[in-house]
Amino acid sequence: MADKQDKAAAKEAKKARKAASKAKRGQLFQAFNMQRKEDKGLIPWMVGALLVVTGVVFGIGWLIGIEWFVLPVGIALGLLVAVIIFGRRVQKNVYSKADGQPGAAAWALENLRGRWRVTPTVAGTTQLDAVHRVIGRPGVILVAEGAPHRVKTLLGQEKKRIARIVGETPIYDVIVGNEEGQVPLRGLQKHLMKLPNNLRPADIDTIEKRLAAIAARGAALPKGPMPPGAKMRSVQRTIRRR
Repeated sequence: MADKQDKAAAKEAKKARKAASKAKRGQLFQAFNMQRKEDKGLIPWMVGALLVVTGVVFGIGWLIGIEWFVLPVGIALGLLVAVIIFGRRVQKNVYSKADGQPGAAAWALENLRGRWRVTPTVAGTTQLDAVHRVIGRPGVILVAEGAPHRVKTLLGQEKKRIARIVGETPIYDVIVGNEEGQVPLRGLQKHLMKLPNNLRPADIDTIEKRLAAIAARGAALPKGPMPPGAKMRSVQRTIRRR
């Protein structure tokens, strides 16, 4: 009975992997078609990369007398370079479309690779200006997007609030934009990666818990004016229960 269940589970897992692989291929093909229609230089660049890399590897093989043995390697490397070019051009196109749109910085941060803890919109305005918080090896990074004269105030307020909680942990602030002193959206991830490593993984967990606890405590406080007749003791009791 157990063997039948194991075989059935393995069959289902294999089926799920095939379905996921098929879906991924479909997404790549769809992305390729969309990019090809908007980017007329995509196919020439990809074909050129394939031919050049294959030709170089074949030429090296010809010099040492093993050109036909290394030809498959050259084709494989050429395809790899072509795929990399495709990915880079798609990424560039996506960032150019997202640049200047509200929430673009949050989207870029949530696609960070590695041990980063991202909390979107820890502060904001009704004009869709926002400050996002990132915790990583450098420390705490506050990333702002929106009108510079408004987000600078938001950054200052949030930096003071966090400094009381994280102590001597480094706090960096970044404004996303294309003006002087700002970081372009397409270079945001690279900018964060270049920051120095100041924290250990355990420190990241500790700081995240501290900030989460403060946020939860703030969420438990009553919003707006206190109802008539309400007693402070009753409010405190309610908060403790939460």
